[in-house]
Amino acid sequence: MPATNKTVTRSLLVTSATLLSLSLTAPAFADASPSATPSATTSPSATPPANMSTVGGEQLGQAGTQVNLGTGAPVLPKDISARSWIVSDAESGEVLASHNAHWRLPPASTLKMLFADTLLPMFPKTTEHKVVPSDLAGIGSGSSMVGIKEDETYTVHDLWLGVFLRSGNDAVHVLSAMNKGVDQTVKDMQAHAEELQALDTHVVSPDGYDAKGQVSSAYDLTLFARSGLQKKDFREYASTVSAKFPGETTKDKKGKTTRGSFEIQNTNRLLTGDSDISQYQGIAGVKNGNTTNAGATFTGVAERAGKVLLVTVMNPEKDEHNEVYKEAAALLDWGFKAAGKVEPVGELVPPQGVDSSAQPGANATTPGAKSSGEASTKPVAASADASDGSSGVGIALAITGGLLVLIAAGGFLVNRRWPLPDLMRRRR
Repeated sequence: MPATNKTVTRSLLVTSATLLSLSLTAPAFADASPSATPSATTSPSATPPANMSTVGGEQLGQAGTQVNLGTGAPVLPKDISARSWIVSDAESGEVLASHNAHWRLPPASTLKMLFADTLLPMFPKTTEHKVVPSDLAGIGSGSSMVGIKEDETYTVHDLWLGVFLRSGNDAVHVLSAMNKGVDQTVKDMQAHAEELQALDTHVVSPDGYDAKGQVSSAYDLTLFARSGLQKKDFREYASTVSAKFPGETTKDKKGKTTRGSFEIQNTNRLLTGDSDISQYQGIAGVKNGNTTNAGATFTGVAERAGKVLLVTVMNPEKDEHNEVYKEAAALLDWGFKAAGKVEPVGELVPPQGVDSSAQPGANATTPGAKSSGEASTKPVAASADASDGSSGVGIALAITGGLLVLIAAGGFLVNRRWPLPDLMRRRR
């Protein structure tokens, strides 16, 4: 379905797709993590189901690669091995191409985008929290951790750095504890996913750790990224290359206590670069993941020449180092070349109850919304505050022109853009 279809048509389509989504049975997955030993579990099917959701367009519900090449459009990269992927325009919402976009698969830590989009508005970043043992209960064996210690105090800002940079499940659990617990956080995340019309998603664990029945899709993960990127804090955390994280408090022989810090670096290799992959030109986030059952997953956003694209790649079959990033980069390269030369295969739908025909200037802020989750049309600060210890967020791009659908604390605005940070590789 092209992005220009009428709102009424979209509503009918989403309603029917909702019924279809409810009729699908989610596969079972056992707990796993990046460093955990695979157990004898039910693995995801090697082939997509015959019937998938059609949210965003009927073509998106079809199995296999979907693309409508126009005159002069480049062909898709031939070496993409991911089970599912999608390339879309972050502003107009047009889906440029996809492959099994609605295949319900384990999301790994890319689900933390939904976690962050749900909880970022809950607590001011200066709020302090002393960690108690119950805060860290129930963390899966072999989970990625940032290094939070019991009886130490952390700011909410510290915790979000741990979530975004190190994909710390310990930071997720502490924030969940502050939000009345894991069960409540899962309920909040599921409700927000449904509000965003991410109907392929079933949340079981807030951190993305493999759990029976926990699934999402490339389409839904893209919706989470698009919604989260409306929030200034989300953009800054997702684009931070490295930061200082509070260490453990120590006491010397004289009884004087000190608390040091250690450096953490973003595990998104398109942000940082690696031995076999360069930092991607124009990259500005978003989130990566890797678990036993999910394989490698990644959602990224990049801007070139005023065009902002989102890409999601799930579970490449190739077992090469950094393969998920290489395939994401290849799809982004294609998307920037193909923009304006392909007919969309679908669209990224707006949240429930939103009229996408709203005019510029509408109020995009829900009364009472907290500042940490508010969207901002002002450029991000040219450098991080010295007190937060972060680095990697440089001069913001005050992007002008074009279309953007802005989602902010329940509001929705058309023809406005959020500024993407201009990332600078951290100087050593």
